[in-house]
Amino acid sequence: QLQLVESGGGLVQAGASLRLSCTASGRAFGSYTMGWFRQAPGKEREFVATINWSGGIIYYADSVKGRFTISRDNAKNTVLLQMNSLKPEDTAVYYCAADRSMAIATMKKEMEYDFWGQGTQVTVSS
Repeated sequence: QLQLVESGGGLVQAGASLRLSCTASGRAFGSYTMGWFRQAPGKEREFVATINWSGGIIYYADSVKGRFTISRDNAKNTVLLQMNSLKPEDTAVYYCAADRSMAIATMKKEMEYDFWGQGTQVTVSS
């Protein structure tokens, strides 16, 4: 069982940067695949980025590739999402999630994630 708490959201102008943090409490954080998802108003939740237990496998959604960077520090039970060159279309509630399987093929799939944080709001103004 993991409890996840996101922080770092806020209101910024287009072109700015934000860093989201997700801190986990519970056992064996280092064995979980960690992901970031987001949900914009009126839209379904979508995949943003994911990182496997070792940090050696990372995937991004095409919409954020080259602008966002996911990383993790297993010693601190933390996963980060550095978001640069933010756009108004990045506005959403961002969720951190944990997947206890080690399956690589399903790392981008929301349904595979077992534990979720409460979300943090990111708003990008034009």
